[in-house]
Order: sequence, then structure tokens, then C-alpha cells
Amino acid sequence: MKTPTGYKDITQFFVPLALQAMAQAFSHPLVAMVASRGEGGPLNLAGIAQSGTVMFFLGIFAIYYMTTGMVYARTLEGYKTFLRVCVWSGIYICLIQSMLCIPSVSHLIFGRIIGLPLSIEQPAQITLLAAVPLQFFFFLRIPYQVALYNALATGRASFATIGRIILTALLSWLFCFIGLVGPIWAIVCLTIPVLLEVVISMLLAKDFLRRLSSAIKPTPKAREIFFFNLPLATGGIFLALSILILSAFIARAPDPERILPIFFLAIGLANPVAYAATRIQAVVLAFPPTQHTETPIIRFTIVAGIILGLLPLLFIIPGLIEFYYVALQKININELALIRVTAISLITFPFAVALRAYSEGLAAWERKPMAVLAGHGFYLVIVIVSGFIAFVLGVPGYLIGGISLTLASLVSAYIIRVFLNWTHSKNLPVGQTTTPVAQVR
Repeated sequence: MKTPTGYKDITQFFVPLALQAMAQAFSHPLVAMVASRGEGGPLNLAGIAQSGTVMFFLGIFAIYYMTTGMVYARTLEGYKTFLRVCVWSGIYICLIQSMLCIPSVSHLIFGRIIGLPLSIEQPAQITLLAAVPLQFFFFLRIPYQVALYNALATGRASFATIGRIILTALLSWLFCFIGLVGPIWAIVCLTIPVLLEVVISMLLAKDFLRRLSSAIKPTPKAREIFFFNLPLATGGIFLALSILILSAFIARAPDPERILPIFFLAIGLANPVAYAATRIQAVVLAFPPTQHTETPIIRFTIVAGIILGLLPLLFIIPGLIEFYYVALQKININELALIRVTAISLITFPFAVALRAYSEGLAAWERKPMAVLAGHGFYLVIVIVSGFIAFVLGVPGYLIGGISLTLASLVSAYIIRVFLNWTHSKNLPVGQTTTPVAQVR
């Protein structure tokens, strides 16, 4: 366990993780220019956003395998088992994703359940199928990233991801320049860099994998690893479902063909910083709060959340807003006022996510995964309730997202803390789920 001497220690640990998280989430806004230049314009972007949400829902196991790997992949035998679990999970998830691309099934999801208009449903259907290889590469990347995290090589881990985002930006420009545009080419533009990220991560993790020692205790079985990850992934599924439900409310609000592209462009910039805010959980695990360290971490969480929330507003500054939204994303210049309002409505979203991540970190440290699951369950409930109330009251679709997402994260953070306080009052045993990240050398 490492005790931070000040905000410098916390910042040095957090910044590479935040940069990596933002780089991961920034891929979709970059390829938006490729999609929006094809036939259908910005409607292609809304379709990709919907298929991306379904893909995220299916691939939720990959995200939470990072935490699971930090528990089980510290020995040579444990790592090999973990690698097999990731690969086979990826194969099964890709098979499910392929089955969802059957026309009747995909129409049920996008057209009937979500309620997308046909102009958005079609690019959503075709990109979900095209993204099957991309889904598998995400699973294949996890074991090598875990090896880097366990070695505290967060800088190297972020290097691989930042390299991916740079290549994505270059390919986006190249594809637009040579006329390879539309939703399919946007997915191709996403897939190639992720494959490169897998290769780079493998090379960077190679030395650390060689240093893994043999297990002293019995090697965990694949079944044990999978079921350890299951409750974490279940909570993540609630988060993914909330986005689908939120999209359904916005799609049923007035003028969806106009509002959906605007909302997804705005949240496409808010999501990267909100995803970076989730790395506060790793900070809590690396520097478990004590009587002397909890206050600095709380203050760091608040400041980081505020700063991250302000970053997307840079893109609504005069000049930059025209360049990004009009020149790159092909939004009608008359929609810029609505873009500004939507972006401002999302300012509190990353801040609320940071507070939720702090509570999640505490729950993980105290071996209370059910607290996280309960918090995520309430997150889903709040999205449904607030989205429905806003819809009934006639709140514009571009504001429903900011209100619902912020309120849901704040309630989720509160529920997790209530659950933890209840266990403390019952004097239930607590302890760390894993060895703190800062201990793994």
C-alpha cells in the first residue's frame, strides 16, 4: 500500500490513466467526419452511435476484465488462464453480436425497441455487423493492458492507446481525402488502429510477462475468473442499458432526426472526459483512503471532475465550434445555438461520474461489489424515471440526456455510500478486493 505524499503523487498516477481513457473514447468523434460525409450525412453518425451502444453493451465483460485481471493475472499460470478466458469470451460475444445482425433481429432492436427512424436504423444495422472484428480486438487487448497496469506501467499503457488515437485521426483525414466515406468506412477506420494497439500493447507487455513468477497457491480456474467478473459486468450492463433507454426517450421526443445527431455529437465530446473520470476508481485502489489520505483524494476527485466537465466547452468557443461541428462534422451552421445549449447541459456529467467512481473505488477496496451493483441498479432506475418525467413534461430531447445522466450518477454515488455505511454499522468485515495497484511492481 502506498500513501500519497500530496496531490503530485495522485496526479502522476491519474493523468496517464485519464489520457488513456480519453483517447479510447475519442475514437468515435474522430471517425464521425468519415461517417457524416457519406450518403445520409449526420444521420450516419447517429446510427453508428446506436450500434456502438449495443456493441458496448455486449462487450461490457471486456471493460471489467481489467479489474478482474488485476486480481488473477499476477502469476504466470494465472495470466495464461486469464488470457484464455478473455479470448473465449471475445469469441462468444462476437457470435452473439453476429446473431443480432440478422435483419429481423436488428430491426426489432433498432426499429421497434429503440424506435429509430429508418434513416438512422439502416446505418446502425450495417455498422453493428461491420464492427464484429473490432469487438474481438477489444477483448484481445485486455490481457496485455492488464500486464502493464499490474506493473504500474500506466505510461506505457497510455502510449499504446494514444498511438491508436493518432492513427485514427490520420486515417480519418486520409479516408475523407480519398473519398472512402460512409458508416462502413468509419468502422474500418476504427478497427485498424485498435488492431495496432493490440500489437503495441503486446510488445510493451512482453518484458513484464517474462518476469511473472509461478503461482505458489493453486491456479484459479477459468470458471472462477469468469464468475468473479460477472457481478462487476452486471453492474456495467445497467449503465449500458441506461444509454439505450435514454436514446429511446430522445428518439420519441419531437424532431428526432434533428436532435439525435446534435445530442450524439455533443455527448461524443463529453463521454471521453466522463470516461476519464471513471479512473478515479483506480486512484482510490492505488491509494486506499485512511484518516490522513481520504480528504486529499476527495478534493482531487472534486477538482478533477470540475476540470473534466469544462474541457468539452472548449469546442463551443467561436471559431472552434464552426471548425469542429460545421467543417468537420457537417452540421448545419443554423444548429450551432442548439449545439451550445446541449454541450452546456452536459457540463455536470463528468463531475457526477467522478463522484460515482470515487464511491465505486471505496466499495471495491472494501470487498463490497454488491454495493457497486446496487448503485448501478439505481443508476438505471433514475435514468428511466427522470427520462420519462422529462419526456412527459415536454423537455427538449437535447436536454434530457444531460439531466438524466448527471442525476443518475449522483444518486448512484449516494446509494453506494449508503450501502457501505450500512455494512459499517453492522460491523461486517471489510478488506481490499485486490492488492493496491501501487504495490504491484
